[in-house]
Amino acid sequence: MLWSGWGDPAKARELPPQIRELLHDLLGVREPAAPSSSFESVRLATVALSPALLAALAEVVGHEHVLTSRAARIGHTRGKSTPDLLRMRAGDGSDAPDAVVLPGSHDEVAALLRVCAAERIAVVPFGGGTSVVGGLAASRSGFAGVVALDLARLDRLVSVDAESMVVTVEPGLRAPEAERLLERHGLTLGHFPQSFEYATLGGFAAARSSGQASAGYGRFDDMVVGLTVATPSGDLSLGRAPKSAAGPDLRQLLLGSEGVFGVITALRLRVRRVPERRVYEGWRFGSFREGTAALRALAQEGPLPTVLRLSDETETMIGLARPDAIGGGDSGCLVIAGYEGPAAQGSATSAEAATSVEGRRAGAGAVLARMGGVPLGTEPGQAWEHGRFAAPYLRDSLLAVGATVETVETAGFWSALPRLYDAVRLALLGALESPLVMCHVSHVYETGASLYFTVVTAQKGDPVEQWERAKEAVSAAIVAAGGTISHHHGVGRDHREAYAAELGPVGVDILRAVKSRLDPAGILNPGILIP
Repeated sequence: MLWSGWGDPAKARELPPQIRELLHDLLGVREPAAPSSSFESVRLATVALSPALLAALAEVVGHEHVLTSRAARIGHTRGKSTPDLLRMRAGDGSDAPDAVVLPGSHDEVAALLRVCAAERIAVVPFGGGTSVVGGLAASRSGFAGVVALDLARLDRLVSVDAESMVVTVEPGLRAPEAERLLERHGLTLGHFPQSFEYATLGGFAAARSSGQASAGYGRFDDMVVGLTVATPSGDLSLGRAPKSAAGPDLRQLLLGSEGVFGVITALRLRVRRVPERRVYEGWRFGSFREGTAALRALAQEGPLPTVLRLSDETETMIGLARPDAIGGGDSGCLVIAGYEGPAAQGSATSAEAATSVEGRRAGAGAVLARMGGVPLGTEPGQAWEHGRFAAPYLRDSLLAVGATVETVETAGFWSALPRLYDAVRLALLGALESPLVMCHVSHVYETGASLYFTVVTAQKGDPVEQWERAKEAVSAAIVAAGGTISHHHGVGRDHREAYAAELGPVGVDILRAVKSRLDPAGILNPGILIP
């Protein structure tokens, strides 16, 4: 991962002159006053851990797996939110860990936690480093130092139970490699979030990730049937059966816990057959309200596409649904519908034909047409598929020319969605100077849906402070409008206070009690998630 941006530096690109002119004329964007810092000029504090403490860590994992180099520390500093990147571009490495430690087994993770608890060393579990909510910037206060516990060595596909359609994997396995390994067995997770190219399976579980094909495959927390977790107080092995009535499901307590209760060292995951056929297509609706009604009809009546997304009028006009070809949008509201699964066979029964890609496409198309949609064919769908992971690179290009671009996501029940949509837009428009605010629905349920906003504004003064003021306003608006503070990005540090308002005081007390029992010394990701 690029230390000051997203992903592969070779994929970075400059914005074309016409887009720069548009940004200047529409938003007043101007080139930054100062160039971005170089890697060599990033300011790092001296390693706080003593040689004796570093030796104690090395005794567990080996000296070669305790890294204190400049490259290792900078590469594990914060995540990939816009404030994270702005700070790195300004040369601020103040949140860098003192060391990066790479355990090679569950037992080594457990031993490291015992050492760190005894010596009061804060531990930040680290997967792909793709957090966008401040989830990797632990508090140093009261600790001897901070280590990033990088799980990259725990990267195996451990077992495949083809009969149960369940696999066991280690948490450091990156999503693309997981798909390659599973494909050899004719299997897939079907989990493709925007962070897919770099995120790990453990990170998906720790943040309750939701992928672009969630309508067909479900969220990642739907896929987790078992967990092995190391905590400072001992180990947890959860998930004896697909479902159980044996008390509260503790798997759900660990999913979304962002490393504050323990470190996931193994996952048992539900998998699906690799689809025989994939088709993605576009539809146009006259308004966001009409498109939302159509998505609700599909979610509640079926048949449900595997991928289902709706861009509002502004996002459609800008063309953000196709971030590799930005600026080529159209009028109305664009729906992307994708279908993955078995192909229709000549000898198929009527039930098999109905569940095939062709059958579901025809059934969903009939609903979309009935609700006022105009079919656009497969070209918009193919363009979306081609650029589905490109948006973070576009953000880097915008930051480079003096625009701040960040996202806000939430979810609500269908009846509350219009009010939530208006509340977020008004909060952003009121907190920023003439911003461009776009939105799409990308995850639907029978009872509601997500809203994912992208906002672009000219950098003014300190761009981090500028965004933090807007973030505070929009978080308050989400809570007041009855939405959740996060649908799939997690809580981290950025959403912690709004999360407390969403939970209420009793809910906060429950989290603190669990934290106290599993992590008495408070070493795991301090300052993250727990209000």
